[in-house]
Amino acid sequence: MKLRKVTAASAAVLALAVAATACGSSDNKDSGSSSGGGKKISVGIKFDQPGLGQKTPQGYSGFDVDVATYVAKKLGYSADQIEWKESKSADRETMLQRGDVDFIAATYSITPERQQKVDFAGPYLLAHQDVLIRSDDNSIKSPADLNKKKLCSVTGSTSAQNVKDKLAPKAQLQQYPTYSACLTGVQNGAIDALTTDDSILAGYAAQAQYKGKFKLGGFKMTNENYGIGVKKGSALKAKINTALEAMVSDGSWDTAVKKNFGPASYKNEPAPKIGVVKS
Repeated sequence: MKLRKVTAASAAVLALAVAATACGSSDNKDSGSSSGGGKKISVGIKFDQPGLGQKTPQGYSGFDVDVATYVAKKLGYSADQIEWKESKSADRETMLQRGDVDFIAATYSITPERQQKVDFAGPYLLAHQDVLIRSDDNSIKSPADLNKKKLCSVTGSTSAQNVKDKLAPKAQLQQYPTYSACLTGVQNGAIDALTTDDSILAGYAAQAQYKGKFKLGGFKMTNENYGIGVKKGSALKAKINTALEAMVSDGSWDTAVKKNFGPASYKNEPAPKIGVVKS
């Protein structure tokens, strides 16, 4: 009897020790993953935008990827500690609010409506709505020249409608399922122009198979201030702003622009000042 009592007591002590160790391990893991130098940091990007955020068999590439990688490094994470997650336009606020990602760099324009739901670091790029046309097409020199032209954008986008409503009321709107489909239409003459942000257009035009085939109109029809989205109230906002300032000052920002947009002869705006959002 006595032996049984001792054995039971020892088992109880051992169980408590194991439980305490397990709790300690969990706490340490959580602490590490939420601060610089932890095991992983989750970053949202686009997976289907050449020149900005694209998933390929070789990995991830684009300007947004380069910016996010630089920021993550300044936060204490190496490139292999980044967990890339696809952030489609309609999902970005929800992903941040749920904590699915730590931050999002995905052609994420800063708007008053979005600022009610999430916070933004930056902006880190000032883009503009523009058009992409064939390099040998000299008939479109201003937005007004889009009248009676076939103007393409993706289904559900407001870009083409903005042009028709404000600049070229006689433009013939064409909606395709993807920007790649629009681009093919421009290339074969079924479409006269593709419209969306100039940075996105430059990314497509910079692809090797399209080199020299397209040009941007340079119309700057809107201002699109790309920011890095974080959860409302997150302390990451200030840290990311510091990282973006460093990226500009050490020349890494210019290097990333030339690397990703250079082949399209993209005439980018200078790096914007942190906190200055142009309307």
